[in-house]
Amino acid sequence: MDQIFINGLAVDAVIGVYDWERDIRQRLIIDLDIGWDIAAAAANDDLDATLNYAEVSQRITDYVSTSSFGLVETLAERLASLIMQEFSVPWLRLRINKPGAVPAAAGGVGVLIERGTRA
Repeated sequence: MDQIFINGLAVDAVIGVYDWERDIRQRLIIDLDIGWDIAAAAANDDLDATLNYAEVSQRITDYVSTSSFGLVETLAERLASLIMQEFSVPWLRLRINKPGAVPAAAGGVGVLIERGTRA
């Protein structure tokens, strides 16, 4: 299966379980690998025949920036479900990095989930 990827998408959101986290917006870094057959798009050089990663990126940004979850895990599940349903994606791997969650963590902490079926 071919893949389309979006890496390093930075979005600010209300995320966290502590009281102080509910009053601020925190930066999340999102990486997404999406299973997608690119053959038709490549054969005809046709944007309409592929998954438009600009549209996917905008949808992620819109959803995450207006969300409010306690757990990154919950956000990951909801975001994966939304992407799969709205864009008819058969498989995806989603990483959400919360860089400021643990001060001693150099690059951040977060979750990595994989949903759907790889062909």
